[in-house]
Amino acid sequence: MSYIEIRNIFKIFGPDPKSALELAKAGSDKDEILASTGHTVGLHDVSLSIEQGETFVVMGLSGSGKSTLIRHLNRLIDPTAGEVSFGGEDILSMDIPTLNAFRRKRLGMVFQRFGLLPHRNVMDNVAYGLEIQGKPRKAREAAASKWIERVGLAGYEAKFPDQLSGGMQQRVGLARALATDPEVLLMDEAFSALDPLIRSDMQDELMKLQTELHKTIVFITHDLDEALKIGDRIAILKDGKLIQVGRPEEIVLHPADDYVQAFTRDVNRGRVLRARSIMRPISDTDSSHHTSDVKIAHDTRLDEIVPYFLDSTYALPFAVVDSDGCIIGTIGKSNVLDVINK
Repeated sequence: MSYIEIRNIFKIFGPDPKSALELAKAGSDKDEILASTGHTVGLHDVSLSIEQGETFVVMGLSGSGKSTLIRHLNRLIDPTAGEVSFGGEDILSMDIPTLNAFRRKRLGMVFQRFGLLPHRNVMDNVAYGLEIQGKPRKAREAAASKWIERVGLAGYEAKFPDQLSGGMQQRVGLARALATDPEVLLMDEAFSALDPLIRSDMQDELMKLQTELHKTIVFITHDLDEALKIGDRIAILKDGKLIQVGRPEEIVLHPADDYVQAFTRDVNRGRVLRARSIMRPISDTDSSHHTSDVKIAHDTRLDEIVPYFLDSTYALPFAVVDSDGCIIGTIGKSNVLDVINK
């Protein structure tokens, strides 16, 4: 079910954005508008529907508009034109008190540079959002303790940010965002400042938490591997325009244009593609399929499937089953070779 709706958003930076807006709506691109008016196009007619409970990744290179987009979701900036709603509620029409209450109760934010308060220890940093909500100390410390333990920092409650590693600081930031039990997590390049191994650990931690919490997560990144790993769906921006939206498998198998294709050229397909995206579908009335005894779950990754085909014991295609165990397709060696050699 769609929860966040972004409709025809334009964001133009400059002294007279309305004048440049007309050029953008008429089809002028970012460079043309900058040259003729001196205005910068941050977003150009972007529309997205984000489902409740999904991890939605927005990616692109520097200047693509991805961070500008997420700032519209908590209304740190307002669009030049367009609409933004959460659960059918128009956030652009909210007055300041209503907007502040919306931010406190329904949004959690995780920042690239951690955003921790240096004079507060881990306990007080994690409990900060609850303090702003007016929760009593005992209640907020109980909630903070739960999330400190959940992100693997039990025993560090009294430590200050400068006594923690980068990965530990980001765990504090994640715990702080989750402590208020928000409906939506906004994560702007949340792991970009971390070393590669720590970054991978944080991605795994986020995915593990998401399987339990089912939050709506909007995650901003410039890293395609990160997007493909954690995203249920991915939106790719370029020069403020939306180029493609789709599941990781769709982005890799069916890039919308040369720009997306260049992004995906060196992707390890074995870690991205799943059985559902390479199988031959069958209908409920198709009784002609013959398969081996091996059944493969529809979300099994390609690199877990390949070893089966190295075993000569299995001559027939494998059955692909959905979450209820019903056969929905078959995978043979030709299916695997097609996507590997593509």
